[in-house]
Order: sequence, then structure tokens, then C-alpha cells
Amino acid sequence: MKYTATKSDGGVMNTIIGKDTVFTGTFDVKGAVRVDGTVKGKIICTDTITIGTSGHVEADIEAQSVVVAGKVIGNLNASERLELQAKSDVEGDIRTQSLVVEQGAVFSGSCHMKEGNPSMKFLPPDEKPLFAKEEAESRAKH
Repeated sequence: MKYTATKSDGGVMNTIIGKDTVFTGTFDVKGAVRVDGTVKGKIICTDTITIGTSGHVEADIEAQSVVVAGKVIGNLNASERLELQAKSDVEGDIRTQSLVVEQGAVFSGSCHMKEGNPSMKFLPPDEKPLFAKEEAESRAKH
């Protein structure tokens, strides 16, 4: 018998690590996974990995999308999207194309947004920064 759960986006969640489960090693999942227990090592997922509020992960994570509501100690590499929910706690570096951080999330590490087509255009910087212009005007008065 194969157990499947439905993800919030209507897809199928193939694997669930239950609250009292502890997994140590490399965890390679085809499809979506939800972690409510403890995982130590490395997680590779072809779809979405969700770390529930009771989830505790001490592992590097590679997935298409990552949703964190629990605790993660390790680097996260989400090829499309990473979401840090309000009670999440992440210690590690993040690489993703799209990042969502809810108020209350705790993040300690560096973040690298992968190159892609930016959704907004930035104006080129002024030749002199604003503080340099103000300083020059102040010196001219004295």
C-alpha cells in the first residue's frame, strides 16, 4: 500500500517523515516530501520539501522549492523558490531564485539570489553619492 498526501497546491506528496521519526544519511526523494521529524545528513528532492513546525533538519537541502516552518541547520539550495514561514529558524546559506520571508522568521547566514530575468529595473547610481554632495555643499559654505 502506498501512502500519499495532497499538497496545498493540489499535487501529490509522496513521502512524509513523521514527528517521532529520525533519519540519518542521504535522503533522495523523487517527488515532494514533508519533514515533521528529524533528518540529519543531506536531502535531495526533485519537487517541494516542506519542513513542518515540529521538523528539525541538520542537513544540506537541494530541491526545486523549499518551505520551512521548523528548524534547519544547513545550506538550502532551492532552484525556484524558498519560503521561510513565521516561526522558522534557519542557520545556513541560502541559494534560490525567489525568496519569501514572513515576519517572525529567523535567518542566520548568507543569501544568494540566482541570476535570472529581474522583475524590476534599477536606475544607475548618481555619479556622487548623496552624502558626498551634501558634504561638498557644506564645505563650500565654510
